[in-house]
Amino acid sequence: MNKRQIPQISSRKAPKQARSTELVSAILEAAIQVLAQEGAQRFTTARVAERAGVSVGSIYQYFPNKAAILFRLQSDEWQQTTDMLRNILEQTHKPAFERLRALVHAFIRSECEEAGMRVALSDAAPLYRDAPEAQAANAAGDRIFQDFMREVLPQAAEASRTLACDLITATLGTVGKDFSESPRTLPDIAAYADAMADMFCAYLERLARP
Repeated sequence: MNKRQIPQISSRKAPKQARSTELVSAILEAAIQVLAQEGAQRFTTARVAERAGVSVGSIYQYFPNKAAILFRLQSDEWQQTTDMLRNILEQTHKPAFERLRALVHAFIRSECEEAGMRVALSDAAPLYRDAPEAQAANAAGDRIFQDFMREVLPQAAEASRTLACDLITATLGTVGKDFSESPRTLPDIAAYADAMADMFCAYLERLARP
């Protein structure tokens, strides 16, 4: 059986001059528009080039294929999420559960605000999810959550902390995506985030008991 080929998803080169940076920005902005309007299945390099007003060859200077463009969009989204995790969970002067609640609220609100793009990127994930670059990008956020679990559950077994980390991050991602696929009001978002935070805190409180 042939091993499934993983496409190249790293950018060919990084822009070094202002003009090149502007070109890459225009390509990515066009890619966002095409993805939002056409969806992942109809997303092509040619459509991005047409929307950006550049040649396909100009795109290939920086991105080897459409998977690389989509991965760049996904990487930017992952980086935003990682920064959010770090900015909230590493504020150790605040109580741990207060930080967790703040994170849940920020994450669910972000999911709802950017629902269309996130759904489209999720549909595109099979193009790049098995690539080493994708696994490395995800690992950064995982490490932040793992450090938080060690703080909240210092006496728990490593296996218990790992399970708690996996369960909470998977629930946030999966349930948050499902919730955001329908239009939500701000009170709806707040109530849902409160309920999810209550669930997470109760679960961690139980794990923390001797």
